[in-house]
Amino acid sequence: MKQIITNVSFFLFILVTGLSAQTNDLSYYIQRSLENSPLLKEYQNQMVINRLDSLILKADYKPSVNFSTTNFWAPIVNGFGYDEAITHKGRNNALLSVRQTIIGQGNLKNRLNTYSLDNQSLQNAKSITEQDLKLAVTTQYISSYGMMQEIVFVEEIIHHLEKESVILKKLTETSLYKQTDFLHFHVALQQQQLLVSQQKAEYKNNLALLNYLCGISDTSYVQLEKPDITLLPALSFENTLKYYNLQIDSLKIHHNDALIDYAYRPKFDIFADAGFNSTLANYTYKHFGASIGFSLTIPLYDGGLRQEQHNKLKISEQIRRDYQDFSRQQYRQQLEQLHQQLEQTEKIITQAQSVILSAQMLIDAYCKQMQTGDAAITDYMLSINNYLNAKHVITQHIIKKIQIINQINYWNHEK
Repeated sequence: MKQIITNVSFFLFILVTGLSAQTNDLSYYIQRSLENSPLLKEYQNQMVINRLDSLILKADYKPSVNFSTTNFWAPIVNGFGYDEAITHKGRNNALLSVRQTIIGQGNLKNRLNTYSLDNQSLQNAKSITEQDLKLAVTTQYISSYGMMQEIVFVEEIIHHLEKESVILKKLTETSLYKQTDFLHFHVALQQQQLLVSQQKAEYKNNLALLNYLCGISDTSYVQLEKPDITLLPALSFENTLKYYNLQIDSLKIHHNDALIDYAYRPKFDIFADAGFNSTLANYTYKHFGASIGFSLTIPLYDGGLRQEQHNKLKISEQIRRDYQDFSRQQYRQQLEQLHQQLEQTEKIITQAQSVILSAQMLIDAYCKQMQTGDAAITDYMLSINNYLNAKHVITQHIIKKIQIINQINYWNHEK
């Protein structure tokens, strides 16, 4: 028996030493998850691409300057060759040309606004992804922390039972208790030791999943610090990321509506060139010159396409409003439900705490009675089980309370 107790004590010492070797807090895992997320990096790079596309569009509406040259010779030998009336025996030119599309500043600004709206949408999507990632990581962290607290609690019980086991062994040797009573007690101790082994295995699995979510390659046994999560103040739906995302969708619809009208405005281009242009006929040296011109396109009739495109966007805006109304109602209902769950959880914790106090008093009373052999082992173990069950309920509901607060904060995330 002494050897068993010595082995258990050594095992617990190794466990405590391992736990104290490394500790991480919630902010560590959240920061690593944000740093390692490829989706967040994609959003950031896509915003850079949009800014470059806006610069490309600006460059596209600046004057274009080109140099071109064409040179060919079509000889006529002994009357054989291409018709001179067509080829003029050849052609040479070397031209410097300039072309400029005339577009209103409002049109250009509206086109550039496309990329601005896309970037706003990407930034909001990035914020929503960060929010979802924080929720997932925090949820897993809280679950892992809860499991760690269960381990700590069961180890405390094991430590208490080990001390009682030494006392009970001496009382059994003095015949105050039967050998079967001691064996019954020892089996209960072994059950708790088995339980903590199972919990440690589950805790390691929870840690592995937490590291997986964060993109961390680490299999070491880590002790988690208590998550510092406080309930955020309630927000109106209009101050949330969800509402902001719907507003960006509305801006895009109105923007596309304006682009339709700009597409039907007259298009005007001017161009000019200068250089050498000759058919190799006489006086080629006189064929240096220049030219200037313009082109104008005015849409007159499209078969009603323009109006149908406007009607299509009106329907899109109505769909967006329906989603907005539904999301507002869903937001209100979700928060009401979570606050109700929070209130119920706090009541259960309060009730369980009163059970804990009673169970603790009963255990203390049995411990004193066991010194004189006046307490039955079965009654003592029953009080231990009642204490364990109440403590388990408190631990589970404290973790549940933190999870609910985490959910409320997720829905209350400000834009």
